[in-house]
Amino acid sequence: MYRALPFLLGITACGPIPLAEAERICVQQARLAQQPRGEIAVGVGSDGRPDVGFEVEVTSDYLAGSDPEAVYITCVRQRAGQMPSRPLSAQPGWTG
Repeated sequence: MYRALPFLLGITACGPIPLAEAERICVQQARLAQQPRGEIAVGVGSDGRPDVGFEVEVTSDYLAGSDPEAVYITCVRQRAGQMPSRPLSAQPGWTG
């Protein structure tokens, strides 16, 4: 019985996630399909020297010009195993 436990835990980790969680995650995926995300950091290190960094996240959906609504629907279906409860435009935080 105990030998099967890791296998069973692995199977359950691949199952669908709650719809609300999938929708929240997929709003971010849709946003990345609409535009890249970037971050700039400026600071001073402990040695007193300036430190600058940047990061840009560009997805293949953005490069392909994918429709954010289609990305959102596909993402939710893959993660939750069902259609979204409401369209992307009605999701909190969506400003498309």
